[in-house]
Amino acid sequence: MASSHTSHATRPLRVAIETSRAPATKPELMSQGIVANGLVYTSGQVGKDPAKNDQLVEGPITARTHRCIQNLTAILEAGGSSIGDVIEVNIFLTDMAQYGEVNQIYQQYFGNLKPARTCVAVKTLPGNTDVEIKCIGIVRRHKGEKQAKL
Repeated sequence: MASSHTSHATRPLRVAIETSRAPATKPELMSQGIVANGLVYTSGQVGKDPAKNDQLVEGPITARTHRCIQNLTAILEAGGSSIGDVIEVNIFLTDMAQYGEVNQIYQQYFGNLKPARTCVAVKTLPGNTDVEIKCIGIVRRHKGEKQAKL
């Protein structure tokens, strides 16, 4: 478990998430996610595969979109949430012509009640990839269950 800020009652206000099932982050810059006030806030995920030395997945944008959502799932689960508990998603694309392809993959992961969502075009993304996704999920696991470092 990474550092957290605490209140006067020594209860963590926010807890950093760390899991080996998602690409590593630079701890001096960010956390993979934060649990605060009953929510999991993820950092943006690109199509890096933690099982392959955090290398970007090759192939079409659909392959990287799958990997983004798999990484988000790992972070959400490490924070006591799940992909089914997501309430907001932000998608960043370098080419809006790929919007439809990303949506085809996106729809496979989210149930009938879709989260609120934003999709924006950006000039560039880290590692010169073409898609980045971040989200917020509701924490469902409580009472001291491990929330970090899986």
